[in-house]
Amino acid sequence: MEMNIKFPVIDLSKLNGEERDQTMALIDDACQNWGFFELVNHGLPYDLMDNIERMTKEHYKKHMEQKFKEMLRSKGLDTLETEVEDVDWESTFYLRHLPQSNLYDIPDMSNEYRLAMKDFGKRLEILAEELLDLLCENLGLEKGYLKKVFHGTTGPTFATKLSNYPPCPKPEMIKGLRAHTDAGGLILLFQDDKVSGLQLLKDGDWVDVPPLKHSIVINLGDQLEVITNGKYKSVMHRVMTQKEGNRMSIASFYNPGSDAEISPATSLVDKDSKYPSFVFDDYMKLYAGLKFQAKEPRFEAMKNAEAAADLNPVAVVETF
Repeated sequence: MEMNIKFPVIDLSKLNGEERDQTMALIDDACQNWGFFELVNHGLPYDLMDNIERMTKEHYKKHMEQKFKEMLRSKGLDTLETEVEDVDWESTFYLRHLPQSNLYDIPDMSNEYRLAMKDFGKRLEILAEELLDLLCENLGLEKGYLKKVFHGTTGPTFATKLSNYPPCPKPEMIKGLRAHTDAGGLILLFQDDKVSGLQLLKDGDWVDVPPLKHSIVINLGDQLEVITNGKYKSVMHRVMTQKEGNRMSIASFYNPGSDAEISPATSLVDKDSKYPSFVFDDYMKLYAGLKFQAKEPRFEAMKNAEAAADLNPVAVVETF
């Protein structure tokens, strides 16, 4: 692993002062050359984040840990002897915020936990839309352009994946989450600040995303690569298992609406675009079986729907 790369950490509060231009340049560079950056001083209350972390870990311990252990036994993963490449060492559940919430349909959540996640989700939604406008500014697009594209006819989709990555006795034999790019738009991650594991692929090397207390990690999905005509990139990333420590991960996905029409922004296309135009839901149907494969064949398949049948989709996974 390349150790001398300085991961982009951006102080969002500096947008309001003399360092605004420099901060905007840092965001632009991160979007072009990393596909990831980490936000500090982002405006989310630290006490809310602390409560979310506490309740997420308590919820796993009380309601999900035993189920995870049973899953390991059922798949023979409790006695790993050879490398496993088609299963992830993670325990997850999902909350949907937009267009319709399922917050009160999730079993075993305390009322305190539900209310905190509702507040947290709303604040992240606002932050996501602020960030999309910052990207518009850097790209020379009119303010609100990305939000409008994402809106479709019924508004964006917004959901949260809450994950725990428990200790793994043989981390060299299984990933916490296999390498992939995210299909959607903008991802906002609240990760454990004590147990690391998230890595991204940069220039052929796997680079650690540093676990910073009270930070929000941002990464770009495939849709933003298409809309920006490749100026901004979605990047392969993965989660490594650890022998000690239970890693918490709360990833919120601000994605286009299902009927949103995605295509490269006209002002960012010089001649012909190498990226397709499509309806977001059609891309998600293709992605569902190809999440852990390279993104480029997906883009090519969207140019020619018939080509999608030749990609031999694998087992369906979640489409977040």
